[in-house]
Amino acid sequence: MKKYIALSMVSLMLLNACATIISGETDKVAFTAVPENATFLIKNEAGQSVHEGKTPATVMLDRGNGYFAGQTYQVEFSAQDYISQTQKLDTSMNGWYLGNLIFGGLIGFLVVDPATGAMWDLPEKMDVKLTTRISN
Repeated sequence: MKKYIALSMVSLMLLNACATIISGETDKVAFTAVPENATFLIKNEAGQSVHEGKTPATVMLDRGNGYFAGQTYQVEFSAQDYISQTQKLDTSMNGWYLGNLIFGGLIGFLVVDPATGAMWDLPEKMDVKLTTRISN
C-alpha cells in the first residue's frame, strides 16, 4: 500500500503544471489613453489584427506564440486631432512557471507550461498619452 501511495505522489509531482493551472493560456490587459475614447488596434507578431476597440477597454490576449515563445503585440492608438502612437506589448516570465521547480513538476516545466504559453505574463495595463496635433 505504501508503494502505491509513494508512486501516486511521484506521479502527481511529475505532472504538475503550475502556471497553466494558476494563470491559464490568456491574460487580461487593460488599455487606457488620453484622450479617452481613443481607437486602438492590437496586432500579434504575425501582423494579424487580434482586437480593435476604444479606450478604456480590457482585452483577453494569448500569452504564448508557440513552444517556449511568448507573444509580442504592437498596439496602435489614434484619435482625431492627435498624433498616432504605437507601443510594444511584450511578455515576461510568469512567476508560477518557476513553481514547477519547487513542486517537482518536470512535465509542467518542460512540456505543458511552455506549450500552452502559460509560462508567460503580459502587463496588467497599458496607459498611453497621445500628443495633440499642431495645425498650421
